[in-house]
Amino acid sequence: MPTLSDGLTARPLTADDLPAAAELLAAAEPTDDTGEHLDADDLAEWWVNDLVDLPRDSRAVCAADGALVGVAVVMSMGGVRQDHRVLLEGRVHPGWRGRGIGRALLDWQLARGEEVHRRDHPELPGRLTVSVYPGMGTLEALVRRAGFTAERWYADMERPLTALPEVPAVPGVELAPYAPERDDEVRRAHNAAFTDHHGSAERDATAWRAWFTGMRAFRPELSVLALVDGAVAGYVLTYVYDADTRATGLQQAHLGQLGVLRAARGRGIASAAIVAALQAGAAAGCDTAGLQVDTENPTGAFGLYQRLGFAPIRTRVEWARTCPAAP
Repeated sequence: MPTLSDGLTARPLTADDLPAAAELLAAAEPTDDTGEHLDADDLAEWWVNDLVDLPRDSRAVCAADGALVGVAVVMSMGGVRQDHRVLLEGRVHPGWRGRGIGRALLDWQLARGEEVHRRDHPELPGRLTVSVYPGMGTLEALVRRAGFTAERWYADMERPLTALPEVPAVPGVELAPYAPERDDEVRRAHNAAFTDHHGSAERDATAWRAWFTGMRAFRPELSVLALVDGAVAGYVLTYVYDADTRATGLQQAHLGQLGVLRAARGRGIASAAIVAALQAGAAAGCDTAGLQVDTENPTGAFGLYQRLGFAPIRTRVEWARTCPAAP
């Protein structure tokens, strides 16, 4: 990693750093406006698992007194389609910005990201990606200078859980709560539904459980499956993040994964499943519902969500840099 000044040192992150990392993210949130509030347990689920080699795939930057002032993690997304995506995540404490920490962390991430790509899927092009939120002007400048290109825009959308419409009836479709015994069927439906979506990757059973239905925030009772002839044709998976509730004072039902199999589209299944999930969230005492959508989603999801009362509140930009496939 490049040399740091001001007595700063760099080392791998450990699980013991997660409370301090959560505090760093909380301190940065008023400036960065990600809309996310993660506690140490949330970070442990995201970074401490079979998918991230924390000693090799992370860096902590510490001040002379040991305080954590910067973090960076490189995450291989595993499953591939046309390319292999590697996420570069990082943050610098607002009080320590402007001292070259972010640039040093990004330089390390680029080198490590290319290593991870060569290790996992050298036969495909690699795509290193960085998410830039509204308040991250300095990060945008850094990734632009590092050869990244703004590639996709994702809207965070919300609506209050009041004045909800009735669940529309869809002939031949049964709406049912998520059932654990159908988990792998839902995973396979998700992989099939997102085949034509930008940047999507196949989720194997390990990744699916680690980042989706195995998370503490997952609420099976607020999630909805759309069944056609007894098989999953659509789904809405809902999450409630306790750290978000503590930070905002509002409990949100976050619709994290939504999809309909291509053969079942155009029948109103998505609208029915979403409204059913909204009603379940309202009945459970949630105040709002939220979701994130690719503004260029090929299924027209952005317009559908607007028609269902969701409004955009911020936009995240995904920047990407390509690594060539091995010759």
